[in-house]
Amino acid sequence: MGWYTDMDSQISKQRAADRLVRFFEDQIRDGALAAGDTLPPEREMVQQHGVSRTVAREAVLMLANKGLVQARPGFRPVVVKPGYDIAITVVESVVGQLLGQPGGVRNLFDLRIMMEAALVREAALTASKTDIQRLKEALAANEAAIDDSARFYETDTAFHGVLYEIPDNPVLPSVHRAYTTWLSAHWTKMPRMETRNRTNFEAHTAIFDAILLRDPDLAEKQLRVHLAAAWQQVSTTFTDL
Repeated sequence: MGWYTDMDSQISKQRAADRLVRFFEDQIRDGALAAGDTLPPEREMVQQHGVSRTVAREAVLMLANKGLVQARPGFRPVVVKPGYDIAITVVESVVGQLLGQPGGVRNLFDLRIMMEAALVREAALTASKTDIQRLKEALAANEAAIDDSARFYETDTAFHGVLYEIPDNPVLPSVHRAYTTWLSAHWTKMPRMETRNRTNFEAHTAIFDAILLRDPDLAEKQLRVHLAAAWQQVSTTFTDL
């Protein structure tokens, strides 16, 4: 009987938290609570909504997990402006679990390949003079960092990042930051060597040259060759992927 009583209590708390979350979601959607506004103090939530402090805290946590508020210990939760980075952050815990499954890292990397294959084709067809200059500068920074592996990784990421910015779609840079975050656990632990850095720089140069030639087929081919080699480097280092 005690087990059922505890279960009923837990379900009741969850339902109360869900109702409180829906209330604040409606206020945020309707504009009653705007970005930068704070939620009411916990004591006020308890009094106005007839819930316990535990329920109020659970509701705040749920709102934070949905990317609707920023919650910090000792501070009242603040409503945040919805954005693509926040939306992606919300699914980060789920992605983390998927990456831990057999083949999880490979699946995400395959998705990155498909995305970047489309992006280099787009760059070859539509990159402006400004875009080309940004790629050129990113490539130069990449070359200058060949003998500094930590810096090389940063410039490698930055070069690919420009590809996500060329279509001028605000979703894409957020996707790139997400890929970088999700895959960095393996990529940053790779043993770095100057010879490997130079090989990767030369692959970036081949991609850049194909974009300069305005040849989308060649750009995609060079991108796929580069990322296939990158995956080979990782998979030979981590056998549990």
